[in-house]
Formats: sequence, C-alpha cells, structure tokens
Amino acid sequence: MSGSTSRYLFSNGILSHTLDVPPAKVFLEAHPGAYTTSRTLNNASCLLFWERHMKRLSESIQILSNLAPQLLSKSNNAAASLLPTSPNLPVWQPVLKTLVNDSLGKVLPIALRERVDSEELAITTLVSGNLEELNVCETMSEEKMSNFFDVRVHVETYVPLEFGIRENGAHLAVGGYGRNIASAKYSDWVRIRKNLEKLRPPSVTELLLSYNGDQILEGCITNFFVVCRKDRDSNDGNASCDYGNKNSFEVQTAPISDGVLPGVIRQLVLEVCRNEGITFREVAPSWSKHEIWEEAFITNSLRLLQHADSIQVPTEWQSAQSKTWKDISWTKKQFLVGGPGMITTLIQEKVMEKAIMEGYPISNICTR
Repeated sequence: MSGSTSRYLFSNGILSHTLDVPPAKVFLEAHPGAYTTSRTLNNASCLLFWERHMKRLSESIQILSNLAPQLLSKSNNAAASLLPTSPNLPVWQPVLKTLVNDSLGKVLPIALRERVDSEELAITTLVSGNLEELNVCETMSEEKMSNFFDVRVHVETYVPLEFGIRENGAHLAVGGYGRNIASAKYSDWVRIRKNLEKLRPPSVTELLLSYNGDQILEGCITNFFVVCRKDRDSNDGNASCDYGNKNSFEVQTAPISDGVLPGVIRQLVLEVCRNEGITFREVAPSWSKHEIWEEAFITNSLRLLQHADSIQVPTEWQSAQSKTWKDISWTKKQFLVGGPGMITTLIQEKVMEKAIMEGYPISNICTR
C-alpha cells in the first residue's frame, strides 16, 4: 500500500470517503457476507479478471446459502438452501452483477479522480443477505431478488509490488490449520485468520495452512505453489536436472478437494501450465520433499504472482499450535535462485497477458 492510502466505501446508497472508511481488513471484520477482492491495472484503465470475480462471488453466495447461511447474514434463523438456482447459471446472478456494477459506478469516478499516477485501486465487494425476508420462488421478480442483496463496495489505493525484484519476494511460514468451507470466500475468515497472527514471525509476510505440518494447502490470503524437479522421489537433493528446460520441472498446488480456496489466479496458473506445456499436479506440496523444490510462489488478485524467498515450518507441529512464534523452533528453506525462477517468471508473464486480454474496461462501469 502507498503511504497515503485513500479509501472509499459505497454502502446502502451512501458514499463515504477516507477518514470515515477503515482499511479493507477492518471493513470485512465488521460485516458478514461473501466477498471478492480485485484491482485495477494499466493505470487504472480496466478491472482485473472482473467477470471471473463476479462468477466466483456468485458461487460463494450459493455455497454459503446452502452450507452456512449464518455467514451471509447476522440472522440466527436462516434456513439452508435459500437462494433459487437453475442447473447452470443462478437465476439471481445477473441481478447481483447489476447491483455490484451500479454500486461500483458510484464510487469509482471519485476514486479515479483523486488517485495519483503510480497507484492502482484495490476493490473489495462484500455481499450480505436479509435471509428472513427472502421468499424462495423460481419466478421471483428481479426487484424482489435485488431486495435480498446488501452490496458494499470498498475501494482503496494500491501500489503493486514490482515483479522480478529479489527484495520483493515473500517470506512464508507454515502456521495454521486449513479453513472451513474453503470453497467459498467469506468475511468471517478475516476474523479467524486474525487469531493466527500469534504464529507469524515479524519477518514473515504470509502464513501457510496445513492439517499436519507436512502437506501445505494454501496461504491465509493466497494460494501456494511449488516448482519441483520431476525426479521428485529423490531425497538427497543432488539428482541431475536441466535447469534451462521447463520439461525438467513440475508445478504442484493443493487440489480444491483438500480444502483450499478456488482462487481466480490459481485457476489461471493452471490454465497457463496447460497451455504452455508445463507439467502440473494438483497435490498438496509436501515439506518432507522440500529438497527438490526449486521455486515457490503465492498468488492472489492483488499480488498476482509473488515469488517466495524463504519458507519455514515448525520442527514440531502439534505443540506449535498452542505457542507464539517466538516460542517455536523453526526449520527454514531459503531459495537460491536470486528472485523468481524460470518457471515462475514464465507463468507470471502469461498471467499478465491474460490480464490484459480479459481486462474489463472501467468505462463500461463509470458510464452506466
């Protein structure tokens, strides 16, 4: 973030500005609901993978409605399966998209006018629901559907880290269990992950989650990937490898079925690997095989790809969960590539190409 972050919030027809608007993390802690975070790119000329984010937001709402409706609303009387659906596209999805874009159209022009050239805008969209008032009906009018959704759009200035600089690498530590209902992105997770902060050493930029301290699932706000030598059964770390040949490597990330968030950038990384002929497996990276990890990176829609400079894990997993970071004995892996490696760099370049190609013009929203 820039030193002089400007913030804006459009909620319930009211636009608030900077001094009255908390950081996104605090904003999310204060309200239940499903959310998604994206940002602008290319000098704030378009939105990053906006269509994908709207689809994922709808999916999160549907999942929470069926599995944990209390996470969508402060109500204690919400019943399951409250949102009407069709076999493919939810019938309420176009209504939600219109509500979100209309709200964004109210706040973006002001944020764009006040930003400086080096800044992009981080956009967090939170959707809650008045579940008691929802009348389940396949023929529900669009007006009635819109009354169900409570849309809040939070915007703040954001300065992306420059990719390729060693000093911009992430320092990671394994320090928490996997999340519940990981298939949906919901604001209550912000409160839960706050409790994990006692496990994060000050030098660590992101905590990674695991059920057993060996298989690594994801980060608290990122998806996690490693680039391994294909001779993955070697335990001595000395097996030969053609470091200039992408066919010598395999990308690994935990599968959705293990309980990880289906991140927008995560899916794009898998698409890039498939298109570029990079071998990948959806399997949780195992710390016990970290000797063959040549690169690692984390992804989300603010950072896109950020290479890992180091990863550390507790030497004893079970007892670590009841301690603070300074009472934990750590084992650390330092990556020696001096910045993002060959595979990470190739994937990042292709993700950026897709970002440009799929960029959603802000003019489509601001002229509504």
